[in-house]
Amino acid sequence: MAPKWRDLADRLAEQIRSGEYAPGAQLPQIRELVEAGEGSKATVHQAYKALEAEGLVTSTRGHGTVVRQRAPLKRLGIYRYDKAKWRDSDEVAFIADRVASGRAFKRDEQTQTVSRVQASDLVAEALGVPAGSEVYARARLVKEGSQPTHTLTSYYKPEHVEGTRIVDPTPGPAGRGGGYRVLYDAGYEIDHMRESLFARVPSAHEVQLLQLPAGEPVVELHRTTYTADGTVVEFAVGVHSASRFAWEYDFKVPDSAKDREAQE
Repeated sequence: MAPKWRDLADRLAEQIRSGEYAPGAQLPQIRELVEAGEGSKATVHQAYKALEAEGLVTSTRGHGTVVRQRAPLKRLGIYRYDKAKWRDSDEVAFIADRVASGRAFKRDEQTQTVSRVQASDLVAEALGVPAGSEVYARARLVKEGSQPTHTLTSYYKPEHVEGTRIVDPTPGPAGRGGGYRVLYDAGYEIDHMRESLFARVPSAHEVQLLQLPAGEPVVELHRTTYTADGTVVEFAVGVHSASRFAWEYDFKVPDSAKDREAQE
């Protein structure tokens, strides 16, 4: 049975995440919660300290306990996949986003389950296999502290990943450099990818899993990753809390007419 301060902290955290206490709002004074029957002064104080440790509030003398202002995570576009990050270092994509946003991270803030599943029509078309074929699904839940930010499920052909760290369910990325480094070491160096994004209403399961406030949409991501010869080595589906990310893309503007002239 959880201690009383933990129950109080969890209820207040849910109120903060649901928007009942908006960023910048002041939580009730400790005395007010004691008078309301929420527990002793020590119980309420411990609950507030837990919220502060989780990054949800700040407490200062003269200002009380205030809900933190949280800027959305900067989700990098092409630069989150820079080969220097995962091939030569250990900065996998979700960590690259945290670094770019000036936010702390732990490798075990990404957990996963790995299983062999039958490919849906969507997955089969992306991987170029018959529908119903067995493929590996590596499903991750990524958190910032205790707050879920998104899910990401990557699908692979068994012949590309069998026996590698990609099919190891240990929490955190698949070893140094993550999945792309594993593919690189197996001879499948990623060369280019296609991403598509769309917003939608979340399912009841996604609301619970991502701890979404009422009425918040999600952004679904489809990512197809290719080698230089066009081999698809990963197809991923991500579901992101819309308010917890700011999407950023930086790219060279194409000039197809000039490209055609150069080819003639």
